[in-house]
Amino acid sequence: MSQPATAPLRRLLRYTTPWRLRIQAASLCSFLNKLFDLAPPLLIGAAVDIVVQRENSWFANWGVVALEDQLALLTFLTVLIWGLESIFEYAFKVLWRNLSQDIQHAARLDAWAHLQKLELAYFERTHSGRIMAVLNDDVNQLERFLDGGANELIQVSTTVIIVGAIFVAASPTIALSAMLPMPLVIYGAFKFQSRLEPLYGEVRERVSRLSSHLANSLGGIATVKSYVSEQYEIEQLDRESQQYKIANAAAIRTSSAFVPVIRMVILVGFCGTLYLGGKMTLDGQLDVGIYSVLIFLTQRLLWPLTRLAETVDQYQRAMASTQRIMDLLDTPVGMVSGTTALKLHPGDGAVRFKDVGFAYTEGHPILRDLNFAIEAKQTVGVVGATGSGKSTLVKLLLRFYDVTDGAISVDGIDLRDADLTDLRRSIGLVSQDVFLFDGTIRENIAYGSFDKSDAEIEQAARFAEAHEFITRLPNGYDTRVGERGQRLSGGQRQRLSIARSILKDPAVLILDEATSAVDNETEAAIQRSLERVAHQRTTVVIAHRLSTVRNADQILVLDQGRLAEQGTHENLLAQNGVYAKLWHVQTGEQTTHDPS
Repeated sequence: MSQPATAPLRRLLRYTTPWRLRIQAASLCSFLNKLFDLAPPLLIGAAVDIVVQRENSWFANWGVVALEDQLALLTFLTVLIWGLESIFEYAFKVLWRNLSQDIQHAARLDAWAHLQKLELAYFERTHSGRIMAVLNDDVNQLERFLDGGANELIQVSTTVIIVGAIFVAASPTIALSAMLPMPLVIYGAFKFQSRLEPLYGEVRERVSRLSSHLANSLGGIATVKSYVSEQYEIEQLDRESQQYKIANAAAIRTSSAFVPVIRMVILVGFCGTLYLGGKMTLDGQLDVGIYSVLIFLTQRLLWPLTRLAETVDQYQRAMASTQRIMDLLDTPVGMVSGTTALKLHPGDGAVRFKDVGFAYTEGHPILRDLNFAIEAKQTVGVVGATGSGKSTLVKLLLRFYDVTDGAISVDGIDLRDADLTDLRRSIGLVSQDVFLFDGTIRENIAYGSFDKSDAEIEQAARFAEAHEFITRLPNGYDTRVGERGQRLSGGQRQRLSIARSILKDPAVLILDEATSAVDNETEAAIQRSLERVAHQRTTVVIAHRLSTVRNADQILVLDQGRLAEQGTHENLLAQNGVYAKLWHVQTGEQTTHDPS
């Protein structure tokens, strides 16, 4: 069911409540600026009246009889009105521009802050390009409307009201003729708005897809080049950009028709004023000065209404963007933090899985009936074939997802009851896919531990055997690593990730395929680092290489989401089951146990 056209505006007004007084002040300045902007036609009419009526002019009726005094008063009023118009123009521009910047900043920050609260599943089902389009394009579109469009709407409305009032006061007959087209103008504006709404919604969607494609291609630029697929990517971008052009063309065709239609409607009112007003003036029923005022005011009414099309166009773009921003802000947070404090220190952190089942999609379970316990300070290996559920287990431990069935506890506290910040601060993760931010080495090691000193950062790097290669870099710890750490080798990135975990000093350490993508020498250095950091901590080692976990206190073997085997390396070899077969495949050693 589609929402009414005014729904985005109502949502925007609710969101901007903290700025209500500033909005009212800016709106008042816009109104006063337009009020004084409409005064010059009255001054022109007064000048004509002085020249024609002389001692019987409007000013003479106010007690200023001498012609020189009337001209002096007219000059004074001209300077005053133009001065006030300029003052209020400066005021509304400053107020609206600062407001647009503040609201733009707040909307982007609020949207980003809300994104931080959303569960991992949201990011896995939502294209990053769509998110970036909301944070950049949509927020900027809202800023552009607040910067100019809001003032334009107020001033057009002010023009219609004031000019209408003057026409009614001067001559109800001419007012009826001049204002008769106005309902058609207003109806046309809303009609065009309703037609533009879905068109601009489609434009914003195409922007999202275009941004998503660009982000995806840039992220895989090495793959693009290695497979010589540059031309293919150009063709893909051309296709997405063409769809964006088509969507925009439909909106442009509709919005461009507005000005000519409105111009012709207003022409009817202008001709009515010109003819009826002129006839009444010739018949002596209307002063020449008032007739002059009405002619000039009709012109002043014409141009703002022709710009109404542009304003409606800008408004509709802004409302389409507002809808998407508010939809993001209204996205429910699926992962609600518990309230139980979880203050773990190295030496704590007993983990228990009890009857744990999990499915990303209902009806397609990934983990089934998992039951095992990890004692505090114990090192446990988790192995299994690809797709057995090893990485899912990591996501559940960090509570990126909640279990579908059963419960996971740390030191007897259900993860769903634990304070989420406490939980994640107590767990360190070193994964195969290391992510480094586009900053310095120092900043990347200290990420998440922002209060650590330079000495502590260096000590963590030494423990991770990273200090030596860091000092050989051009700027040492202040060397920038590039986007995603692309200026460093895989082994160097991995050591920085280990240093980051060491600095965090977690009670529970998770190593997810931490050495699977490095050479043997680097693996040996990383293993030495991991042994240091894992000492006296609860450590979970997710491994593809079984040699990585052969010295673990216990090894869990997953098979199609179930716990197939559990024990030490020697015990599992003796069972001659799943683990023994994996060991045989990786080492080529023949088992000596009877398979029967």
